[in-house]
Amino acid sequence: MFDLTAGLIALAVMVALAIATWLVSLKKADVSIVDGLWPVFIWAGGFVYAWTAPLTLRGWIAMSLLTFWAARLCIHITARNHGEPEDRRYQKIRANNQPHFEYKSLYIVFLLQAALAWIVALPLMAAARGAAGIDFLDVFAMSLAMFGILFEAVADWQLVRFKARPDAHGSVLDTGLCRYSRHPNYFGECCAWWGFGFLGVAAGAWWSLASPLLMTLLLLKVSGVTLLESDIGERRPAYARYVRETRAFFPGRPGKREADPANGAATR
Repeated sequence: MFDLTAGLIALAVMVALAIATWLVSLKKADVSIVDGLWPVFIWAGGFVYAWTAPLTLRGWIAMSLLTFWAARLCIHITARNHGEPEDRRYQKIRANNQPHFEYKSLYIVFLLQAALAWIVALPLMAAARGAAGIDFLDVFAMSLAMFGILFEAVADWQLVRFKARPDAHGSVLDTGLCRYSRHPNYFGECCAWWGFGFLGVAAGAWWSLASPLLMTLLLLKVSGVTLLESDIGERRPAYARYVRETRAFFPGRPGKREADPANGAATR
């Protein structure tokens, strides 16, 4: 089931894309462009697996879901970051790795993301090579992946609309999906990759679960919730109240609204 040759080809393609992106970052002096290419790295791995195997129905469906996920996320992140300065996270990494961060970033940022993307893409190898039959686990996995992709897309769209409002600066989005989770886009992303992981399991590869396990770790403890919330309270004082009222990750019933000290009214 695990095809070492295809895996090495996929890794080589991802590394080549990472190096090309790094070269562009040298000219732009901005390593945060890697975020927009992250889904492309993963899609490239899936493409290699599809190209090197006779695709079954499971494989076709998996690649269709992956393509939709990657295209939407790449466009969303690229459009969001266009014309903006380097992301705060990368500014901190840059400051902590001087001198010559521009060269160190090749392995600190770009090659590291290529390696992580290779692990995340593993379920696509299994889906492309698994048995032809579709069973209940396949249907569940496909449904979970599609739910996650759409949930994330709606969350991103709602946040874009909120940030376009003239009164958005310094305030907190606590309506829509953000009423039930502080990070609904991360929850959707997590669901999508558990869906892909179970697709790999349905194809007979338990090692596919390394992908959603890694993605969950990244979203919760590394580059997602923990990192984003490390300083957001300093930038948005209302966020402390939002934290008390709303679950961090898994959507749930929102807590009781707190009164605004200025006028005694509910702040949501």
